[in-house]
Amino acid sequence: MSINVPETEPVFAARLTPYRSLSLDGFHVLMACVGTICLVVGTVFFLAGLWPMLGFMGLDFLMIYLAFKLNYRSASAYEDVEVSRQNILVRKVAANGRSREHLFPQFGTRFEVDRHDEIGITAMHLTNRSRRLEFGTFLNPADRESFAFAFSGAMSRAKQ
Repeated sequence: MSINVPETEPVFAARLTPYRSLSLDGFHVLMACVGTICLVVGTVFFLAGLWPMLGFMGLDFLMIYLAFKLNYRSASAYEDVEVSRQNILVRKVAANGRSREHLFPQFGTRFEVDRHDEIGITAMHLTNRSRRLEFGTFLNPADRESFAFAFSGAMSRAKQ
């Protein structure tokens, strides 16, 4: 018994998001530790008569904080991937909210992966005779492997 799926209904849909190993709570703990260290070291130098070091330690704290904030801001980027019987849609949404859609016809489009012996999948592409699109660039190798397995299976099911 087979299930009839309408032509435009997705057979497969996934949202790819960047991985961040440090949670928001972990970020607050880290910043509290870095702030304490900067304050103690800056105070020791200040008491030793090297008062500019207190400002430099504050600048160090500020730079670390800004680097993490920019990192978390870039984590809001994502890619939506949908496979239907007719099309493959990849919607790339940047951290600033700007979106770009790439639509490929199901037939004539290939899913290709670049593989390294030690690392695994290093890149994923959708290719047809006129275009080539790389996607999932921010995924780690293990996530690329699992996504590639699921995505290639979905493409096969959609073509049946």
